[in-house]
Amino acid sequence: MSSFKGRYAYSVDSKGRINIPAKLRKSLSPEANDTFVITRGFEQCLFVYPLDEWNKLEQSIRGLSPSNPQHRFFVRTLLQWATESQLDGQARIIIPQDLLKFAGIENEILIIGVLERIELWNPKAYEEYLSTQPTSYESVAEAVLGQKG
Repeated sequence: MSSFKGRYAYSVDSKGRINIPAKLRKSLSPEANDTFVITRGFEQCLFVYPLDEWNKLEQSIRGLSPSNPQHRFFVRTLLQWATESQLDGQARIIIPQDLLKFAGIENEILIIGVLERIELWNPKAYEEYLSTQPTSYESVAEAVLGQKG
């Protein structure tokens, strides 16, 4: 099981390649076989799943109902963007141009570890996302984690 955390600022080369930070690579499960699935995320970011975590997600998606229009829309949207990329000898993966365009990523990229996946953001879009949250981190933490003690 992979477990990613941290925030890293990197650049994207002209071929759409990005380095996966060493700290994130250390958290990569051997079952992932240095392979990632990249797809559209939420809030204009990209989701990067190690292959083993993607396989778990696929299993849960298989349980969705093909007769439910929301389920069909979700599955189609997620899977139409999905593409595999394997780490090259310099610890880079290739992000397809259509995904970079969706996320508004050009030269600079923000890489965030989010437990089972990695998120890729345009740094300005991420700062805007943070600044437009309707409530504080502390309020959300209290609501999500509940009151302890």
